[in-house]
Amino acid sequence: MPVSRREALALVSGSAALLAHPSGARAQAYPTRPITLVAPFPAGGAVDTIGRLLAERMQGSLGQAVVVENVSGAAGSVGPGRVARAPSDGYTLSLGTSGTHVLNAATMTLQYDVLADFGPIALLSSQPLMIVARKDLPAKSLGELIAWLRANPDKATQGTTGLGSTNHLAGVLFQRITNTRFAFVPYRGTNLAMQDLIGGRIDMIFDLASLSIPLVKAGTINGYAVLAKNRLAGVPDVPTSDEAGLAGFYSSIWMGLWAPKGTPRNIVAKLNAAVTDALADPAVSKRLIELGHELFPAEQRSPEALAAFQKSEANKWWPIVKAAGLK
Repeated sequence: MPVSRREALALVSGSAALLAHPSGARAQAYPTRPITLVAPFPAGGAVDTIGRLLAERMQGSLGQAVVVENVSGAAGSVGPGRVARAPSDGYTLSLGTSGTHVLNAATMTLQYDVLADFGPIALLSSQPLMIVARKDLPAKSLGELIAWLRANPDKATQGTTGLGSTNHLAGVLFQRITNTRFAFVPYRGTNLAMQDLIGGRIDMIFDLASLSIPLVKAGTINGYAVLAKNRLAGVPDVPTSDEAGLAGFYSSIWMGLWAPKGTPRNIVAKLNAAVTDALADPAVSKRLIELGHELFPAEQRSPEALAAFQKSEANKWWPIVKAAGLK
């Protein structure tokens, strides 16, 4: 069928616009191939778990496979570093936590800027820490654990995900509050620390609830306290820190999703919508709540909300970490 001169000019004009703005063309077509979610800790941990739940649900919304790749090391700083250097095309994303995208910048010399080198996509969830210990530890309550630690100074060990990580800082604060002394043992992920806890090679962990709940319920490890104001539905018999005798001793880890800086807004919007749909799925939200996650309200899941929240957390924690001299 013949094309009129006006239609031909419109086609040429549209083609020229796409050539002049290739990122806009990519954003409109996105995604056309699999997307990788880089998890900064080993498989089996809390970040890996939420990543796989999200990936399975997001690929239905995006029409492409979403694959979780575990890139661990250096207190979770290796994975984000890879994403910071990746193309800004929406195909390599960073799953992260308050530790990897806030605290690491205060304790380590990074080759990237946690605030400037990423494009926020969405806040995901937060989880309180739990104080858990090896099954054969003689203490049966948090009060007995503190008494045992005081009676055995410098003999106990706590597993952490690295110097300055959330669980390490919680342990440092716990020592100061309770007047106890014990050693910190760094691991590449809390699941690796948990393996040693189960095997009796370390004594305790200030751990994310998602990894601890199944083991506490099975009687494999001891659960002493949830470091939050409310008990967790998954382990209703484990008291809060207030109830266990350490009033106001709270600690949690929040999780988010980022793209490399400069990722087109249309792509970020599609990813944010896919995350929002995933978290709104009753099966996904139910599973996360069972694992001890607290989901952020829908109005706090926008890219702008994550950017503001991350900045406020940096303003809160960086001075505290630096004042403590943690490097």
